[in-house]
Amino acid sequence: MPHVTLIGNLRLFTGGVTELDVEAKNIRQLFVALGQRFPDLAPHLKEGLAVAIDGQIYQDALLIPIAENSDVQVLPQIAGA
Repeated sequence: MPHVTLIGNLRLFTGGVTELDVEAKNIRQLFVALGQRFPDLAPHLKEGLAVAIDGQIYQDALLIPIAENSDVQVLPQIAGA
């Protein structure tokens, strides 16, 4: 199961949780799962967040696959990118 780390101020919307394992096959599924688990985070996921999967950063690419053993970081949208 992918290991997810929430970066920056995102912990404000998760009750302080910054790391967890989430069952997801792509970024869209990841955002759905995170939004269900943390309803306060859901509106921010709809605005768009950047996601790094095994060191590669993606923005606005919801169908990028996530491997079973990936290390995933969710971070605030990167300005100007």
